[in-house]
Amino acid sequence: MTDANLAIDVKGLRKAYGSLEAVAGIDLRVERGEVFALLGPNGAGKTTAVEVLEGHRARSGGEVSVLGFDPQKGETAFKQRIGIVLQETGVQTYLTVEEAIEQFRGYYPHPRPLDEVLELVGLTEQRDMRVRRLSGGQQRRLDVAVGLAGDPDLLFLDEPTTGFDPAARRGAWEMVRGLQALGKTIFLTTHYMDEAQTLADRVAIIRKGRIVAEGAPAALISRETVSTIRFRAPSDAEGLLEGLPPSTSDHGFVRIETESPTVVLYRLTRRASERGIELEDLTVSRASLEDLYLRLVGEADEAEG
Repeated sequence: MTDANLAIDVKGLRKAYGSLEAVAGIDLRVERGEVFALLGPNGAGKTTAVEVLEGHRARSGGEVSVLGFDPQKGETAFKQRIGIVLQETGVQTYLTVEEAIEQFRGYYPHPRPLDEVLELVGLTEQRDMRVRRLSGGQQRRLDVAVGLAGDPDLLFLDEPTTGFDPAARRGAWEMVRGLQALGKTIFLTTHYMDEAQTLADRVAIIRKGRIVAEGAPAALISRETVSTIRFRAPSDAEGLLEGLPPSTSDHGFVRIETESPTVVLYRLTRRASERGIELEDLTVSRASLEDLYLRLVGEADEAEG
């Protein structure tokens, strides 16, 4: 029996296209009210898995429960309780913002009030503006408004900030936090690791149809023991790196990865001081979700090789 606290419960999900297994037996559990991010490179099976959850694609095997429904059955009651925000929604550009949202509200028996939708996505002042006159960030907010029109319990957000400038991204993040505060469950896909690390309560990384890591971002990152020392490459660095862990060149910067940052940093700075070398833009950082992601994806590629 499905746990009542779970919005999504997936066991052994498989999806094959002939001999190609796009999703190879994954398990996922998403709690109600959380932001969950599914991460993975192109071709990893991410889109296929999401389409199965949304009811747009039939699975080859496994069990899937979304809000207590089997999405493969395509029941109307299920469709009324989810919202889907694709990368391109395709709203008619000649409509006003209000007209576009009202059009989609009309598809549901118990839509969310128009004024509330506008306020949630920050488009109250643009309600009478033609869709074609909206900025890129406002267009994306309208996409979310369309997804919220039916007052869903679960919202699928596909790459919500692709192409955004930093200010627009921050605004979108605040919008997601506001939706979560209302008790909405949000299933997010994104290529931005900082976005997932900031917004998601839990993440899963999928590679070649299999989940290779899952958990809270902070918990996953804490398992990474490597720190990175980075500084601008000096003009005279002869002997500076001798005896230190291997370094790499990164766009004019020297990058050293080590599990003993205190010892390495002491040796490096003492040696630089003795030679009168200033280590410009010197930073020491712990691993990030992006570091973990790149390592796991890289390990999968090496294993296949």
